[in-house]
Amino acid sequence: MAGLARLLALIAGLWLMTASVASASAFSDWSAVVVAGDWHAHDGGPSEAFDNARRDVSLALARAGFQPQNIRQFSVRPERYKDTHPEKTEIRGIFNALVDLAGRTPGGCLFYISSHGAPQGALLDQGILQPGTLATMLDQSCGKRPTVVVISACFSGVFVPTLAQPNRMVLTAARPDRTSFGCGQDNKYPYFDDCFLSSMPAAHDFSGLAGAVKECVRVREIAEKMSPPSEPQIWVGAQLRPMLPLYTFDTTPKVN
Repeated sequence: MAGLARLLALIAGLWLMTASVASASAFSDWSAVVVAGDWHAHDGGPSEAFDNARRDVSLALARAGFQPQNIRQFSVRPERYKDTHPEKTEIRGIFNALVDLAGRTPGGCLFYISSHGAPQGALLDQGILQPGTLATMLDQSCGKRPTVVVISACFSGVFVPTLAQPNRMVLTAARPDRTSFGCGQDNKYPYFDDCFLSSMPAAHDFSGLAGAVKECVRVREIAEKMSPPSEPQIWVGAQLRPMLPLYTFDTTPKVN
């Protein structure tokens, strides 16, 4: 009887350990920095598109398993958004957030920016976030951790060669010589961000999400008769590629 009791206790302990591991999100020890880089439409008028993307991408990441306390948001006009409490979009604050979060999230890093773009980089309020600057920021904060970088901006493919590292995935809204679309005053999100958000619930991981976003953008641009096509770019480093399927999005319904 004593032997049977010990066996049952061992089985119960193993079951509890397995249940605990299964319930832990793959992204519970990842950090995320999500940035709205501008507040103007392509015609210069006001637009909520980039801040809508910033807010709802952050929510989508939390649903996928990122811990809310490990997600930092940035807006050019943070005083307008009392519900989400973003910080001011400026390069020093963004870098400090990357460093601070990386210090307590050893699993990995995500950086997402939604903004206008130029052949030199992505608009960051009154300046330009250049590929070399972002690469240095990520090198000095995330280091060799698995890192996912998403750049939603025109000409954003310009970031790929500089950011390409074995531990990184880079997803951009356009080729380096193409614009992206959906930055008007009446757009809720840019097309790319809209596709990111609509594709995420059915995606298993970032690799599958990237392919779904690229196809979604292609279909949307055809439907809206936008030309030439933006052709989102996907790059995955050799070290990260076999690991990506292990970082699965959390599909467990959240209980309020």
